[in-house]
Amino acid sequence: MRTRPLGTGGPQVAPIALGCAGMSDHTAPDDEADAIAAIRTALDAGVTLLDTADFYGMGHNEDLIRRALRAGDRDKALLSVKFGGLRGPDGAFVGIEGRPAHVKNALAYSLRRLGSDHVDIYRPARLAPDTPIEDTIGAISELVQAGYVRHVGLSEVGPETIRRAHAVHPICDVQVEYSLFSRAPETNGILDTCRELGIAVTAYGVLAHGLLTGAYREPAGGDPRAHWLPRFHPGNLAANLTLVERLRPLADAHGVSVAQLATAWVVARSRERGTVVAVLGTRRPHRVEEALAAADIALTDTDLRAIDEAVPAGAVAGTRYAAPLMALLDSERTPNPSTERTGRES
Repeated sequence: MRTRPLGTGGPQVAPIALGCAGMSDHTAPDDEADAIAAIRTALDAGVTLLDTADFYGMGHNEDLIRRALRAGDRDKALLSVKFGGLRGPDGAFVGIEGRPAHVKNALAYSLRRLGSDHVDIYRPARLAPDTPIEDTIGAISELVQAGYVRHVGLSEVGPETIRRAHAVHPICDVQVEYSLFSRAPETNGILDTCRELGIAVTAYGVLAHGLLTGAYREPAGGDPRAHWLPRFHPGNLAANLTLVERLRPLADAHGVSVAQLATAWVVARSRERGTVVAVLGTRRPHRVEEALAAADIALTDTDLRAIDEAVPAGAVAGTRYAAPLMALLDSERTPNPSTERTGRES
């Protein structure tokens, strides 16, 4: 499988990464067996980047990965770990933490659960509201110097924060939701900033939480996603499924599924947007195999224009999340022209 660098000086990775979030929380024993098989299927096929977080299943996800890794797998697996999402005993998220002491304490527990002496990429899951990003990244930089972390990443942050973090320690990649239905990184400066600084983009949500699978047909009222994802609201769902149907003839022309076409579109963004890696979130081995096939689809410039005409940027109905959650995303804030270059307020 062809690889690409995860940022300047970063490790070589496949165009597809495996997102492990769905392998924890609300899963049955059979699901766990499938999840372990999916991780092993990915590694055997050359997918090395595994994305997790210490709050996925409140530690369960990291423990699952440890059990999934066979003898020799740790040497080829690249473990990307997010931290900072705080959860209560009931599982509810209760805050975001980025203080240096928390950074180091969280890593200590992650290393124990993963059964490893280091993580390959360590990143704050969100921008902490009460801690300067320089302090958070500075703490990770100290962990790099100590050998506990190999590379530093970011997640859901905007251009100003990216520049400020990169000035403290080289950033290898920024994780952000990016798909045919989530095109904001193209217009809010995230992709341009990453390309300028030699930072890769790890794009998650490439199938828009299921909308871009081409198989979604359930009414919004019976789907829990309708409560926290406006694109599944009754007033938006029909319009969004109409957009999906526009992709079907294009997928049929290539002999692939709509999901594979949507994944191939993300992978192809590397041509003009710098390194973009598609993070597939699944716990099913056959979904991993389908995504790997999607990475080999050769989309021409004509194909890409046809896809953009079928689903124009901004055509999707509804925001990514409800307004209170959108307000927490540094990546969704409009850049300030006076500070975008320096990252500092004047």
